[in-house]
Amino acid sequence: MEFSTIIKKAADHIAKHWGSSPAFGIVLGTGAGQVADEIAVDLILPYEQIPFFPQSTATGHQGQLVCGRLAGANIIAMQGRFHLYEGYPVDLSTLPIHVMNQLGIQTLFISNASGGINPKFRSGEIMLIESHLDFMFRSTTYLSPPTSQQRPTQLSDLYDRELIAEAVSCARKQNFTLHQGVYASMLGPNYETKAEYRFLKKAGADVVGMSTVPEANVASRYGMRVLAMSVVSNVAKPDVLEATSGQEVIDAAAIAAPNLRALVVNAIGGND
Repeated sequence: MEFSTIIKKAADHIAKHWGSSPAFGIVLGTGAGQVADEIAVDLILPYEQIPFFPQSTATGHQGQLVCGRLAGANIIAMQGRFHLYEGYPVDLSTLPIHVMNQLGIQTLFISNASGGINPKFRSGEIMLIESHLDFMFRSTTYLSPPTSQQRPTQLSDLYDRELIAEAVSCARKQNFTLHQGVYASMLGPNYETKAEYRFLKKAGADVVGMSTVPEANVASRYGMRVLAMSVVSNVAKPDVLEATSGQEVIDAAAIAAPNLRALVVNAIGGND
């Protein structure tokens, strides 16, 4: 079956059950699913009910679409994403982003939980992604590439500078710490070794995680505006490296959840 047909069938199923036209989408990472609790819900669609959608198996990922309104705007939130380490090919793991484009979404908010590399960061803080290092070594085949929409001319255009500036202003007004920096994406599912942390720090990374980059790449192909936010779950000290648990990641995301919500609501309000 053509990938374009898969996209259309999944999008038609969502549109059939939810008649609204969304302009915003959110990908909620590990532990950040509670941000969706702020949405005035019209419909919840478990992934297993959507044609061709994979299943979310990672800790802290509920595996459902939440359709409704946030800050007066129609929005679709993914409570749980699909990682390459779960065994999905890139096109299938990013299928929801293709579907969001089909439904008319123009702005995408992406959140993730990440390990801190920059020693100035603290657990529970948020970093806006201004650029990334892609160590996944997986390419998206773009079996159904857009043909009429403008594409970025360089990868530095992936993350919307205006949305980043608005988020910085929001954090300043609401008096919470907000960093900006570089996200390193690794295939996973293992956490990084001492040597990898040292290498990533020298390469210029501020945080490291196992998601986001494939989603941002697809969104940019469709001309979507992207605001990507990393919740710092812990800060690695390679010389005294401690074990990282899934629960630690979830706990850090819970601390950051109110600030994540504030950033998303502010961005939606700024796009009225």
